Amino acid sequence: MTITLKVLHWLCRLMLAGIFLYSGYFKIEAPLQFAAAIAGYRLVPENLIFPLATFLPWLEMILGYNFLIGWKIRLNSLAAAFLLLFFLVVLAITVGRGIEANCGCFSLDERISLKTIVRDSLILIPALYLAAESLIRKRLQKPAPAESAAKSQA
Repeated sequence: MTITLKVLHWLCRLMLAGIFLYSGYFKIEAPLQFAAAIAGYRLVPENLIFPLATFLPWLEMILGYNFLIGWKIRLNSLAAAFLLLFFLVVLAITVGRGIEANCGCFSLDERISLKTIVRDSLILIPALYLAAESLIRKRLQKPAPAESAAKSQA
């Protein structure tokens, strides 16, 4: 069972590293276009659009790099989960308001839709798994109550 958890751990880490590194790099390479995508959501005051367009890609790159090197996985997983939840809320609000905007997630020509919300929700799963991994491992390693009672009587 532990080999399965180790493989799952690595798959989640590498997947999140790739997603955040790609997404961050794409946005760093096109900061004005990403700023335009943020403006399209109509949720952020104008004076915060460019600072956000500058900050968010670097945050994604740092998260991706940390997943790649394995530094403070639980902390980075929690940060990634909160960032993804934030993105999901923003996407849902935008769709709910009937605004047709570019997602700006992985390309500049992708419209916000139910598909983008589902995709971001799926990306959230490995982040949540890595954040809760230590708790999952502890539960899987605990002996069943009947086993521990039999061991104490022996």
